[in-house]
Amino acid sequence: MRVKVINKKPVKIWTERVEASAMKQIENLTKLPFLYHHLAIMPDVHAGMGMPIGGVLACVDSVIPNAVGVDIGCGMCAVKTNWKASQLSRDIIIKKIMPKIYERIPVGAAHHKQAQDINLLPQDHEIERMEVVARRYAAIRHEIGTLGGGNHFIELQRDEEDNLWIMIHSGSRNLGKQVGEHYNKLASTLNHRWHADFANEINLPFLPVGSNEFNNYWREMQFCIDFALCNRKLMMDRIEDILADTLKGIEFEPMINIAHNYAAWENHFKKNVIVHRKGATLARKGTIGIIPGSQGTASYIVEGLGNPDSFFSCSHGAGRRMSRRDAIRKLDLAAEQRRLDNLGVVHSMTNQNKLDEAASAYKNIDTVLRNEMDLVQIVTKLMPLAVVKG
Repeated sequence: MRVKVINKKPVKIWTERVEASAMKQIENLTKLPFLYHHLAIMPDVHAGMGMPIGGVLACVDSVIPNAVGVDIGCGMCAVKTNWKASQLSRDIIIKKIMPKIYERIPVGAAHHKQAQDINLLPQDHEIERMEVVARRYAAIRHEIGTLGGGNHFIELQRDEEDNLWIMIHSGSRNLGKQVGEHYNKLASTLNHRWHADFANEINLPFLPVGSNEFNNYWREMQFCIDFALCNRKLMMDRIEDILADTLKGIEFEPMINIAHNYAAWENHFKKNVIVHRKGATLARKGTIGIIPGSQGTASYIVEGLGNPDSFFSCSHGAGRRMSRRDAIRKLDLAAEQRRLDNLGVVHSMTNQNKLDEAASAYKNIDTVLRNEMDLVQIVTKLMPLAVVKG
């Protein structure tokens, strides 16, 4: 970890290199008058919308929708099984397991044709007090239990003891996008009205604690976080059903779940503040988390060490080193296919347009882990057997 002082604010960074666009966003964050104590930047950092992915921002009495992002509650879940991966043939994966996953779990922009059971949605929320959620409530019954696109994935994996694992990366689907964009636009309008255009100029409009708009955003954000968990849980349940039908006698351990796009009230350095984690994972001492790699590389189950310098946080993955456009334009499809084929990974890297999610578009996950050994310790290393990408 190194420390830079920008605009008289300490910035603690867990990597040697930060791209210029992300560094400009870091500089913008240090201009916020309600930034608390310091800014923490994880080793998977890269430019985002307003705030870089891999950033941890603590604020005094303010929430910034763009510092949470539009995929509110996006995160990881993983389940360990008692099945030995070496007993699972490539033929069974290709012919029996993967087709059923694609049949039961819509990917990309696809949704369920039939509305899912309403009891699968988050419970104990005041829907009538939520503008966006109430408007989208019928639609999200078709969205729950769907993977989405971009870097979202389902993987079958093996650990170093040959145990079979299931891992899922997904979020709140279109609901989170609608909530995030609605409140970012509202915050921008209000900031202009309050003569706080400095926040609009750096694409970080805020909502202050005590305002109705803050309370409304917080309520809808919490629903999105819960919806994202319900979404992952439903997909995991259906994959477990598929494996149970195919692999007689398979058993499943309790699901590990952790989000990496949200804001929360927390106490740091003796003050209650709002911590924004945008592409960053909670790593309190003893917290079990998940840090995935890129397609065809290792992923890790980790345990938090509770480092206060990171606001008890760590990376959420490898982090991009190339934009999606550059990856599609510059990477070699045949080389990326060989990489996966040589590892024996069942994949769908079938055309140039899928290179945006190639391993070469991402940072080296092992380098990212080495840069944060003061934040987490590795519990389990996982290698992919089969990948479903959105």
